[in-house]
Amino acid sequence: MCGIVAIFGLKPGTELEPLRRQAVQAAARIRHRGPDWSGVYADAGAVLAHERLAIVDIHGGAQPLRSPDGALALAVNGEIYNHRELETALTMPYAFTTQSDCEVINALWREQGPGFVDSLNGIFAFALWDAAQQRYLIARDPVGVIPLYYGHDHEGRLWVASEMKALMGVCEDVAIFPPGHLLDSAEGTIRPYRRRDWRDYAKVEGQRIEPVALKEALMQAVRRQLMCDVPYGVLLSGGLDSSVVAWCAAQFARNRVEDDGRSEAWWPRLHSFAVGLEGSPDLAAARVAAEALGTAHHEFHFSFEEGLDALSEVIRHIETYDVTTVRASTPMFLLARRIRSMGIKMVLSGEGSDEVFGGYLYFHKAPDAREFHAETLRKLDALHQFDCLRANKSMAAFGIEARVPFLDLAFLDVAMAIDPEQKRVRPRQPGGRPVEKWLLRTAFEGCLPESILWRQKEQFSDGVGYGWIDGLKAHAEAQVSDAEFAGAERRFPINPPQTKEAYFYRRLFESHFPGAAAAATVPGGKSIACSSPAALVWDAAFAKAADPSGRAVAGVHEQAVLSGM
Repeated sequence: MCGIVAIFGLKPGTELEPLRRQAVQAAARIRHRGPDWSGVYADAGAVLAHERLAIVDIHGGAQPLRSPDGALALAVNGEIYNHRELETALTMPYAFTTQSDCEVINALWREQGPGFVDSLNGIFAFALWDAAQQRYLIARDPVGVIPLYYGHDHEGRLWVASEMKALMGVCEDVAIFPPGHLLDSAEGTIRPYRRRDWRDYAKVEGQRIEPVALKEALMQAVRRQLMCDVPYGVLLSGGLDSSVVAWCAAQFARNRVEDDGRSEAWWPRLHSFAVGLEGSPDLAAARVAAEALGTAHHEFHFSFEEGLDALSEVIRHIETYDVTTVRASTPMFLLARRIRSMGIKMVLSGEGSDEVFGGYLYFHKAPDAREFHAETLRKLDALHQFDCLRANKSMAAFGIEARVPFLDLAFLDVAMAIDPEQKRVRPRQPGGRPVEKWLLRTAFEGCLPESILWRQKEQFSDGVGYGWIDGLKAHAEAQVSDAEFAGAERRFPINPPQTKEAYFYRRLFESHFPGAAAAATVPGGKSIACSSPAALVWDAAFAKAADPSGRAVAGVHEQAVLSGM
């Protein structure tokens, strides 16, 4: 994980050195993303600054990456997992100067122009400057695993940065650069570059897959994402998704991915990490999974007070006031600090599985396969503002890269092309309890303990300990007066908070990110829930079916409503 800042649209006669210093200062505000080295490029047309987290080619991959003739300058945050295949397929010679997986972007630009972006399988946000053409290209990965923001300063210059905080105090406006889009200065508009047939229900209806083929596709996704020259690990909550990823990683951990397994991995022992309050469901389940997998397991505890003390910093790093995201990010933020203290720089995580396979409990009430598919698309399209944001920024706060194999682009082309009827909730055996993600569970039958493979969905913020959410609600109740809450719509006209907990987080967010532009980058829970009529219908049915206590499903139910768009 790295941090980038770029400035384009410099006017003739602009004094370069003050602008260069300004870019360096902005990049310093996101140095937590890339604490290993800093680099900067500046000419009369562009300024690019880069804060590096060295994961691949740790000795020679410093950025901005330059072409041999010096005309291209590239700042990238992310990884290109298929870089070797892309390099092999080049038809024009290109003199690579590093072993960085990202340098292929320069070569592809020279050969194909902006059309190459859809060929990248990776997590990325980049800014490329072509001095010879006086032309720039900005692009973000299709799911939005890697964050990217843009805005304009008082001179009208375009700024882009990995995190919003780099633009605060510099730009008069700020917005999210949309996933799956690019901006080519020769065209002048932000446009989508990726469209897949599996977005149309008619194209996936009837397309079934054998569980063994699904298993192989995910294993290869994990293998690709083990591309790494530094110590790494897996986040292991003890739920299905993280456990499946950990199992896959364990199959490849002993050999080096970058030379196709011909040599032993530099760090062959697989380490796993779990976090929770004392006695949390996740910690207990993670122990079971780790013992079965044989990982070097590390269990970390935090107290409610430690989580509460971290809230302001958490919100500053994740740059959102969404209630569910703040709740879930805090334990992950605390875990990241402990992981980095052990020298780990990359982790695999299980985000995306619930969106791809319909894993949230309200999918039990999907009326038919068409609606099921439409809802998975809606959830997938919203990930960049919720789970991807949480995983990326919570880990990046301490210089750790989070990789998400379920969102590997080649794997998505397999998993999202499956007939949604095959993904729908069904009993494990005739007459049994219907279970979500039946297909995924069946694919990994025999790989994990039964109690893990068939464990019911837990929301992350519930799994770390139910007292966490209850305590946050009580604390917010004490911190926000009735009079303050009554004036919520006047103080916060954009996405007015609907609960005292939401008000409390919004107040903390405003202290770090004042202004309407920053507030508008966060989706509002009210508008999100209403954006999907089908989800509201399912919601009502789900509520009736829920356990009377609501405890077993409340967190998942809340995330199903609040975490989509």
